[in-house]
Amino acid sequence: MTEHTDDLCFLTIREAASLLASRALSPVDLTKAFLERIPAVDAQLHAYRTVLGDEALETATAAERDIMAGSHKGPLHGIPVAHKEQYDVQGLPSPVRSHGGPAPTSPSDATAVAKLREAGTVLLGHLVMPIDPKIPAPRNPWNVGHITGGSSSGSAAAIAAGLCMGSLGEDTAGSIRKPASLCGTVGFKPTFGRISRHGLAPLSYSLDDCGPLARTVEDSALLLQAVVGYDPKDSSTSTEPVPDFAAALTGDIKELTVGVPRHYFELPELGADSETLSAFSQALRELEGLGANIKEVTIPSLEYATVANATIYFSEELVLAHQALESGVQPEGSRKLSLLIGSLARATDYIQSDRARGRLRRELRDVFQTIDVLALPSQPSPAPSFEDFDQLTTVMIQVAYNLLAPFNLAGLPAISVPAGFSGAGLPIGLQLVGKAFDEAAVLKVAHAYEQQAQWFRQRPPV
Repeated sequence: MTEHTDDLCFLTIREAASLLASRALSPVDLTKAFLERIPAVDAQLHAYRTVLGDEALETATAAERDIMAGSHKGPLHGIPVAHKEQYDVQGLPSPVRSHGGPAPTSPSDATAVAKLREAGTVLLGHLVMPIDPKIPAPRNPWNVGHITGGSSSGSAAAIAAGLCMGSLGEDTAGSIRKPASLCGTVGFKPTFGRISRHGLAPLSYSLDDCGPLARTVEDSALLLQAVVGYDPKDSSTSTEPVPDFAAALTGDIKELTVGVPRHYFELPELGADSETLSAFSQALRELEGLGANIKEVTIPSLEYATVANATIYFSEELVLAHQALESGVQPEGSRKLSLLIGSLARATDYIQSDRARGRLRRELRDVFQTIDVLALPSQPSPAPSFEDFDQLTTVMIQVAYNLLAPFNLAGLPAISVPAGFSGAGLPIGLQLVGKAFDEAAVLKVAHAYEQQAQWFRQRPPV
């Protein structure tokens, strides 16, 4: 690898798009830079399941030909991306659909993957979703002895380490925002129904949410713009009008009100550490300095929302896995634990959890009458080491207390944006949440903070 190669791999999508459009940079050279860096770095990180080297170069060559001929598709044309292996990619195996058995081959692309192809992106490959204990778990680029968080693990690690410029992840209980927080990237879960889930291997029909991971908020907005919209192949997709998300990134958040549910994230059971709380307080001061109003708010149902989310999640996952279990397939790892918990839930538990979902939505609707976004930490602490990481404890946290899952339950847009580092050099994330279909407000506040703080300019040591 050369220093120039590394510099290319750490460009933002917007920076690369400007160079590609002006023909100062070739899509082929950009793609080659990533294909050179991936084997050199990913031997440490294990972010990629499959690298599509030849196919990526063919796509990049076609993009170069189109751009040179004056047929430029937009800001994603020629941009190298890779996606969580939960998304169907034509011709690649889908291990998430196997439930522990043989992985079927996907006959076609997921809708969101197809839309990004149409926008001109270059697909580098499939990124690891750590459901198979027989393959190495992705490692954190800031310290390879630490975890990435799940389950969009490969996506967050790859973006942080300069192994792709953007990725599609999936978020059922925080699985985009958690690894984004722990790896120091941006992870955005839009409103439930904004993005088609056709071709996404399902975990929970009423909670699964697609979304982008990227280096910056603007990059996330560009990726989001390409994949949102109604899809007749997915009845859960919304017909709500789609705004220009990038246009919202004005940097002006004067007079916007940021609500802070301190009563929830400072619960002793959540175990938020002093460095995280300090970084969060500093982020609030910066938002206030940019002109935002800070307001303490109370949302009583937050305290019970994670339990309700987990009951629905694991119950629906058990239903989806029923056929495989009936055929004798034996799940392993975290999936085995979640299916076991799902098997213990009763119909009354599921119904009560769904009622809790309605109550939470009502409380949040009322709170959003007086605020524009909520702010709270993304995670209670930085990434633990593999030595300190316990899978059972992690699954039980999903069941009990979680700063992310309540907004899956409510179906609201939520983002994690880098907000500093611990004394040990591990990333800390700020979470911002908006009202339904107001992704623009979330992106606006996140972008203003990001551009003020500039944490995205930091590079991991790998």
